[in-house]
Amino acid sequence: MKNTLKEKIFLVSTGVLAGTANGFFGGGGGMLVVPMLILLLSKKTKKAHATALLVILPITVVSGAIYALFGNFDWKVGLPAGIGVVVGGALGALLLKKVKNKVLNFIFAAVILAAGVKMLFF
Repeated sequence: MKNTLKEKIFLVSTGVLAGTANGFFGGGGGMLVVPMLILLLSKKTKKAHATALLVILPITVVSGAIYALFGNFDWKVGLPAGIGVVVGGALGALLLKKVKNKVLNFIFAAVILAAGVKMLFF
């Protein structure tokens, strides 16, 4: 499927926004990419989640490297957590194939809502 020029501009803009959020907040770019792909470009739910993961990988690596270069990375925490993230990421990718779209949307919305409530009140 070929993207129109408008879609390409939208996708690049979404990437810039997600990359900026990921670099500034230390994560969260995928939380922007998934709704953009689903709601504004009518992509299928599972494909949007999988695409967001692959798109976020390079910006996460670049952002993390910049944090580390400036001494803002705690290796004693980051390395063990990184191992857990790799295992959890593989598990999540395998589970994605088995979860229905409605359930996936509910879980995604619940996680975003819970994160927002925690940030506002705790």
